[in-house]
Amino acid sequence: MKKQEWKPGNMLYPVPAVMVSCGREGEKPNIVTVAWTGTICSDPVMASISVRPERYSYDIIKETGEFVINLTTKELAKATDWCGVKSGRDVDKFKEMNLTAGKAGHLEHAPIIAESPVNLECRVTEIKELGSHHMFLAEVVGVQVSEEYMDANGKFELNSTDLVAYSHGEYFVLGEKIGKFGYSVKKS
Repeated sequence: MKKQEWKPGNMLYPVPAVMVSCGREGEKPNIVTVAWTGTICSDPVMASISVRPERYSYDIIKETGEFVINLTTKELAKATDWCGVKSGRDVDKFKEMNLTAGKAGHLEHAPIIAESPVNLECRVTEIKELGSHHMFLAEVVGVQVSEEYMDANGKFELNSTDLVAYSHGEYFVLGEKIGKFGYSVKKS
């Protein structure tokens, strides 16, 4: 396979497309779309998001030390994109996208997006100023999941929610299952 060499760039795709909700006392809550997010530790449970300092949500998250990572679905794809191109300085994103700001169970200011199937409530532990983006390292202090995706045995069927991924400027719904963890070494 012939290769071209390009200048260094972020080509690690696909990535989750999530809506991060945040809020501050006396102000409307806000949503920022983030594709640079990830798991960083399982004990304690930690996640990260990377946000440009000029984004409206940046100061809210920095000041309050909390945010919610809301997983997105095919049904939420338009709102996910819209919340990424509009600024909370100018519009009420919850109102304009007909989304519900629900109560987080473990945070004081940041709401959940009720329409999201999974809400990860996060408390900032550290901010890494890395250049164009600053990374918020956070402990996941609570998780809410939509009961509509629970099966008869009480298992949460996350992969039936039509999760959305972002790849090279485009959104995709996760597709065909091709295996599960450990399938490559499982004895027949």
